[in-house]
Amino acid sequence: MLHTVNKSPFEKNSLSTCLSFACQGSDVLLFEDGIYGALKGTQFESEVTEALKKCQIYVLEADLRTRGMRKENLIDGIKMVDYGGFVDLTVNNNTVQAWL
Repeated sequence: MLHTVNKSPFEKNSLSTCLSFACQGSDVLLFEDGIYGALKGTQFESEVTEALKKCQIYVLEADLRTRGMRKENLIDGIKMVDYGGFVDLTVNNNTVQAWL
């Protein structure tokens, strides 16, 4: 299953809820303001690091760069994808759950 989060974890609990429901082998894509959950040094870093043990977490590169961030700002283990990678994630997962 692909889980998508587009809301900032500083404004909504979508990321925390998503990570609590994501099963082993799930994919999680952070985009738009959801990318803030992928950054090192935030209060969410330990929660995201723990989730990386059971699922793969991706961040949309364009949204990361639009907000002035770089790959070096990401928590270790998070992968960047472009729009084509976003499409691949949706095609490769038979279900998509959007966390609003």
